[in-house]
Amino acid sequence: MTSEQIALIKKSWNAFRGVDPIMVGEVFYSRLFYTSPKFRKMFDRSMTDQYKKLIDMLSLMVARLDKLDEITEDIRKLAIRHASYGVKPEHFNPVGEALLWTLEKGLGNDWNPEVKKAWSACYAMISESMIAAGKKKPV
Repeated sequence: MTSEQIALIKKSWNAFRGVDPIMVGEVFYSRLFYTSPKFRKMFDRSMTDQYKKLIDMLSLMVARLDKLDEITEDIRKLAIRHASYGVKPEHFNPVGEALLWTLEKGLGNDWNPEVKKAWSACYAMISESMIAAGKKKPV
């Protein structure tokens, strides 16, 4: 990721953070479960806590994109937790698509090809790191 992409992600996330996390979670998970219904059984019935976890983790990652060494351990732990829930490498693409779709809807006119490219690069980097970490045995 370039420094310009990191700046675009941070700017767009700041704009996006004004949206209620419950609404963001509803939109994201509704889209994910619509496009990949098999994922629904991986979650409890009540999703309110999950919505907060999604926003908190995204906020943490975005805040530290320019200091990736600071989130390496967070990514590793997240990957191991997700692997224990049954998340497989092939699950990351539909999640990424739902995330980009949610960001596009939430950002409206602020969503453009450069922002999409930046978020796509960010998600690719994080998901590739998680897939690699999820394949390793916990320390």
